[in-house]
Amino acid sequence: MRLRPSLLLIGVALGTLARGAAAQEAPAAPAIPSDGTAPVEIVDPTAEVDADQVIDFAADTLSYADDSDIVTASGNVIIVRGGYRLRAQTVEYDRGTGVVEARGNVIVIDPGGNQAFGDRVELTESLRDGAIDNILLVLQDGGRLAARSGTRTDGRSQLNRAVYSPCDIDDSDGCPKVPVWQIKAVRIVHDPARERMTYRHAYFEIFGVPILYLPSLSHPVGGSGNASGLLVPDIRLDRSLGLELQVPYYFSLAPNRDLTITPYLYTNANPMLGMEYRHLVDAGPLRVGGVVTHGTRTDSLGIDRNDVRGYAFANGRLQHSTAWRSTFGVRLTTDDTFLRRYDISRDDTLRNFYALERFGGNSYLSVEGWAFQGLRVDDRGGQQPIALPLVDFQWRPALDALGGRLEVRANSLAITRTDGQDTQRALAHVRWDASRYTAMGQRVTATAMLRGDAYHTNDTDLSPFPVYAGRDGWSGRVIPVAALDAEWPFAGEAFGGMQTLTPRVQLVASGKGRNADIPNEDSRAVDLEDLNLFSLNRFPGFDRWNGGGRLTYGARWTLDRPRWRIEAEGGQSYRFNDDNTLFPVGTGLSGNFSDFVGRSTLRIGSFVDLTHRFRVDKNGLEVRRNEIDATIGSARTYATIGYVRLNRDIELEDLQDREEARVGGRIAFARYWSVFGSAIIDLTGRSEDPLNLSDGYEPVRHRIGIAYQDECFELGVTWRRDYTEDRDFRRGNTFLLRIALKNLGR
Repeated sequence: MRLRPSLLLIGVALGTLARGAAAQEAPAAPAIPSDGTAPVEIVDPTAEVDADQVIDFAADTLSYADDSDIVTASGNVIIVRGGYRLRAQTVEYDRGTGVVEARGNVIVIDPGGNQAFGDRVELTESLRDGAIDNILLVLQDGGRLAARSGTRTDGRSQLNRAVYSPCDIDDSDGCPKVPVWQIKAVRIVHDPARERMTYRHAYFEIFGVPILYLPSLSHPVGGSGNASGLLVPDIRLDRSLGLELQVPYYFSLAPNRDLTITPYLYTNANPMLGMEYRHLVDAGPLRVGGVVTHGTRTDSLGIDRNDVRGYAFANGRLQHSTAWRSTFGVRLTTDDTFLRRYDISRDDTLRNFYALERFGGNSYLSVEGWAFQGLRVDDRGGQQPIALPLVDFQWRPALDALGGRLEVRANSLAITRTDGQDTQRALAHVRWDASRYTAMGQRVTATAMLRGDAYHTNDTDLSPFPVYAGRDGWSGRVIPVAALDAEWPFAGEAFGGMQTLTPRVQLVASGKGRNADIPNEDSRAVDLEDLNLFSLNRFPGFDRWNGGGRLTYGARWTLDRPRWRIEAEGGQSYRFNDDNTLFPVGTGLSGNFSDFVGRSTLRIGSFVDLTHRFRVDKNGLEVRRNEIDATIGSARTYATIGYVRLNRDIELEDLQDREEARVGGRIAFARYWSVFGSAIIDLTGRSEDPLNLSDGYEPVRHRIGIAYQDECFELGVTWRRDYTEDRDFRRGNTFLLRIALKNLGR
């Protein structure tokens, strides 16, 4: 018969309830008959009992020996107390000594979920401390400890002649196997409170073969990931730096703060020291760090100089209240080539900013400041802009304005250069939009907008691009805009799914915008594409306006079937005025008729994602823009393909022609193995860009690697080659080796 007596009754019977408060004598324990039956006792339901002293108990039989004062529970015994759980075939409790002895398939589970298995276990009556023979300790994070014997005191387990491994000990067929790696030691101490494992006289083994003796070793364990310790070292071989070894060490300063110190050692360069500090404050995350060394750099004149070289960064996002938020980012380096030479970043411009934002129910305000550091060989520090302040305000009042919605927007910007053109602007607009559906299903949207701009600029003669400079002094403009946009969707069944065809026509009339007198700081990279075909202004930013009257027409077609979707859209526009000075030839917008632009997308579940964008010349039907992005495969085995060709013949800094191909992929095999690779190839020839020195096939960068990853071990080897160089950043090969052992180096 399965016995589940009253918690209080069994607690008294086992003698594990409190012996009594200091000023109160404990009641006498009722006798338990030797036949295993328990007497009925009336317990005061209002009596207060410490939750840690209450025992949940179950067993097949229960007996009590009067002569030895020992209570014996037999058959599938379960005892739970204070978060600790004990399971065994037989449990004996000595009321005189307070010792609990469990035998037969013993399992002890602590409050953290760690499980101890043994043949025989002696515990105190709290089930917290004790000794175990032939112990197997299974940790919550999947690690395993086995030992001949062990003791637990105050939650700390000390194991003798023990072995630790987080690796599987059974193969996919359930047969025993040697773990990939393990650590054997004379003594191992597991401290769950500190989340650390400590070893004395340890041997590190791979596939059962000892390869390293360690007199002492300590590493973090547990799921919180907030324990100090050595992180995974990085090893690489670089043409210019030689053999490189990174040995980061992680310091857990508090649950919300940590610090990582990383020494970088090189055979062909001086050592470097890196630091990263992270702090999660009440308002949000903060991060600051950098690296510093002393080495040789090559300046723009080709002269080598010995100097301090380094890089510093900081970023964060702080939520000051439900409405206010600030975001910042700082990136500074001592010289142009440091980041690329030490393989930290390949950015050619570093952006520094601070933004304060307010989010209202129907409004948005941002106040920002921006500064830039150019790293290209022809960048001049005095020409780099400092944008301070940049203010943007948007308000959409919750009111019905002639059946439509109003939007009020204001923007202000001041750009300063230490040796270049300075610009200040302020602008505002009021916009009204209203949409209606006709009886035949057409969606018609009417738009009216009035915008006013004021600009001031000086030192336009210092601008390296006179076409963008504008004129010195004050200038302004008023831009009225009216637009009518109509869409008419047709839907029906086709090809086993649902297809939709939506023709669209847009008519826009606006002022010309007096663009010639206005400096152009943020509207330089103009290019007609599917994303801006139906925009009121085809220019990015605010400084240029696509004025006059025009008619835009196009269509969108979609086909939806279970698990896959096809989408295609395209269109063209016609300008009523003959002003050809606004758009450079080659942008697709010069002349009355624009080029044809479009986009096609194919998605098949999560296996195929293909997007094609194009622009076709309106006269000779020559492809001016051809862009393909494709991803095929699953999360483990996949291929990515990218191709872009811009054939625009525009002689402006931001609009050069180029042709480039990108490929990448990963192939998984044999359960744990994979090979991966990627490449970037510059296909631009001199016929497309006269300043380009390549022959139409110039690799930029490629990498090839192989990786192994199972439940406890990671190994990766990568070969990468760079084909570009800049001053002391040389082209050449880099080999990377990565080894990670679960819990040994985070």
